[in-house]
Amino acid sequence: MTDAAHSPDDGAAEELLRSALLDASAAAAVSLAVDGLPVSESVTVVFHGRRDLGTIQTYVAHGHRGAGETIAARELLRVPCDLDLGGAEDREQAAELYVEQARALRDALVGADTVLDVWREPLEALADGDVAVERTLELRTRLPAHRLLPVALVAPERQIVVTAVCGARTLAEGRPPLGIACAQQDLARVYPLPDDPERCLAEFAELAAEHARELAARLERQETSVERFLELSGEDPPPAPPLH
Repeated sequence: MTDAAHSPDDGAAEELLRSALLDASAAAAVSLAVDGLPVSESVTVVFHGRRDLGTIQTYVAHGHRGAGETIAARELLRVPCDLDLGGAEDREQAAELYVEQARALRDALVGADTVLDVWREPLEALADGDVAVERTLELRTRLPAHRLLPVALVAPERQIVVTAVCGARTLAEGRPPLGIACAQQDLARVYPLPDDPERCLAEFAELAAEHARELAARLERQETSVERFLELSGEDPPPAPPLH
């Protein structure tokens, strides 16, 4: 597979690719397709290693990508769960570690996507059926954790985004910590995979309502503050404080 991107920044990624093409002996990319996912359908994992980076970075792209297919930088989601083959004493042990770690990541992707599918029906109930599957690297809301898959459930009317997230760690430490992030504008929560989606969404709806009330009260106080200041600045403004 020809890998055309290795950073969230397109320019840096393309430059990295050009460097790799100039010195292929210093870089390598290996891909792993994961099919049959209920929400994502299929994704391709790209492990990319360069001597000057010191890490074997992990990326996930939409779809089943075949050998020799070019993947652009804008199509790759950086997932901070990198390969670590430093414990291998020879090529055979490195191959064993690769299989073990790649399997751990594959299991994480399958598990997270399966749980995300379980969230779909409760989210549809909360949003009166208006839920879309967005296969995108860019979301309109910030998340408190790293994304694991380039897919999300989105309820446009409620402005709720639900997606799989993970903690940053090397795959040598085993399957990464996983969760489901539920976000709405500047409010976000991460729930463990085993949690009941209905309970989580009900809790999140309460948090969102409370957050909205607090925001409304804060805006009202700010408006009142400005109004009082304008009144003070009228015909008889208060004297300025003395300078010391």
